[in-house]
Amino acid sequence: MERYPFAHDPAQPFIPQVSDWVADVFYDTLPEAGFEVRDEQIYMAFQLERAFQEKRTIFAEAGVGTGKTLAYLLYAVCYARYTRKPAIIACANESLIEQLVKPEGDIAKLARHLNLTIDARLGKSPDQYICLRKLDEARHQLDGDEVFQEIYEGLPSFVHTHEALQSFYPYGDRSAYAALNDQQWAKMNWDAFQDCFVCDRQHRCGLTLSRDHYRKSADLIICSHDFYMEHVWTYEARKRGGQLPLLPSHSSVIFDEGHLLEPAAQKALTYKLNHAVFEEIITRLLQGEIRESLAVAIEEAIIQSEELFSRLNAESKPVAGSARKEIVFHPELIAAIHRFTSLIGSIEEELALESGLYTLDDFQLRIVEEHLEMMQLALGLFQRPDHVISWMSEEWTGPTLVVMPKMVQEVLRERVFSQNMPTVFSSATLSVENSFAYIADSLGIEDYLSFSVASPYDYAEQMEAFVPPLSCTQPFAEKMELAVALLQKTGGRALLLFSSLEEMREFKNAAEAYPACASMRFLYEGDAEISHLISCFQNDEESILCAVSLWEGLDVPGPSLSNVIIWSLPFPPNDPVFAAKRKSAASPMEEVDLPYMLLRLRQGIGRLIRTREDRGIVSILSPELWRDEQLRKHVQSVFPAGVRWRETLASEVV
Repeated sequence: MERYPFAHDPAQPFIPQVSDWVADVFYDTLPEAGFEVRDEQIYMAFQLERAFQEKRTIFAEAGVGTGKTLAYLLYAVCYARYTRKPAIIACANESLIEQLVKPEGDIAKLARHLNLTIDARLGKSPDQYICLRKLDEARHQLDGDEVFQEIYEGLPSFVHTHEALQSFYPYGDRSAYAALNDQQWAKMNWDAFQDCFVCDRQHRCGLTLSRDHYRKSADLIICSHDFYMEHVWTYEARKRGGQLPLLPSHSSVIFDEGHLLEPAAQKALTYKLNHAVFEEIITRLLQGEIRESLAVAIEEAIIQSEELFSRLNAESKPVAGSARKEIVFHPELIAAIHRFTSLIGSIEEELALESGLYTLDDFQLRIVEEHLEMMQLALGLFQRPDHVISWMSEEWTGPTLVVMPKMVQEVLRERVFSQNMPTVFSSATLSVENSFAYIADSLGIEDYLSFSVASPYDYAEQMEAFVPPLSCTQPFAEKMELAVALLQKTGGRALLLFSSLEEMREFKNAAEAYPACASMRFLYEGDAEISHLISCFQNDEESILCAVSLWEGLDVPGPSLSNVIIWSLPFPPNDPVFAAKRKSAASPMEEVDLPYMLLRLRQGIGRLIRTREDRGIVSILSPELWRDEQLRKHVQSVFPAGVRWRETLASEVV
């Protein structure tokens, strides 16, 4: 295989040679294969030339249908071969990863039409894989589902033996168990509380095998935003522990749907504390010969931990539209934290003495010490609400305290954007009202290139917008009537987008009792693996997909998606994360709520028209739009030029 897909002259600068080849691809090679020449795509490609030449960050905002993925892939593959380091393509979620690497996806198209062999490998997040330990626990539960035993019996034979593996054999990722709902999957997948270092099956684990495989990629590694950020934050710690970083050294990074990077960065820096995990780890010390004073301190800490987490859970308030519970601070809670951290401090002192006696296993001792150190740090931060955001959540191991830094800009600036490496943010929605300041400020990016190109589609002809006036007295009943009428109008073929799980569940309960919905085929996010649901939706033309997370990344061209119904304006929830952002903003509505909502709304509207042949209707069911003229103007501004709002439903879909 030739190293480059063009005749390379080592005496000349490399990137201009790539650009000449890219021009040939877009003007000649792809049109000969049936692709259309897109001026917007070619403009984007030559903007990327500068980012790769100068190794800078660029915000590449390109509308639907631009072909932005093909543009950045060409540069990424060539630059990876030039530097002999793979490029990283970080997608916003797992469904976007699947779409990129599917047999008819953009990578396969490029390889086929350019006669290229592209080495693209998946680096999926750990929670996308089976944890063999959790699977055992799930199948041995007294009220366990038989499905877990069937999954266990279907594992590859080498999982249960010690035979040598001759080649890479992938297994155990989420997409292989499409029929499981999210609750079932959560009982058997890897999670942050798993201690892989002491697992005797780690060398037979699908996650471990996958990690060894993707590290050897020559061209591309495709992962999620979450996984890339986890790589960044754990890089130094893994090196100190004698482990390889999660991702190998790489030549460039492309953040697909880059407007979603900030929450991934915050998530990666998050600490999670849980009584069940603390008890499991600390009791390992009791298996060795230890002094009585240490044993007493451990028993007291376990009792205090149980009391503390019970108190945290009992005294936290549920937040509508969010799975996060708001913690109510008061003196008794602070006192309980002080008692617990004091006990941890005593255990750490005892361990310092115990380590000199060599009665404890060094490896186990190091794990316990690191966990105690993390808990002390997290609980210390927890008591400084001006610097962190904290909440309670429900994990499979029980009530969990989550502590997350408020601001990630400084860490991102130091560890990501100072790497002297081409970094591309690609999305149809990076700017807010023609400015990139919102995303740049949220990520701590001071020096960047940027451009914006519109979609080549004729939205005035292809899209109809329906925004009916709604009263404030019975908005849900009105929404149901309108939604059913819209679904009947297009014979299903619809995507319903909700702002929260609660909204979707309320709709689901109502639809099940609605006579007109009896013959409709609904698919709900969470009832099966998301890529499987999308495939069912695409192949069952009259089905209806209801989702909370598919505002971006869903690409279903053709008549299967002729109708997008936006149940409510996608303002951020009132959970602790956004409450903290609002508190630190001079004007919360203008600085936090409105930019978030407008970006998400633009993405949702963008699900409808995916090709020049697509036609359909976008509806927004929001009473607020008819109470607030300024809000209505903002929302109107995110619709493509030429699309007129209708207050009544036209007789035919455009």
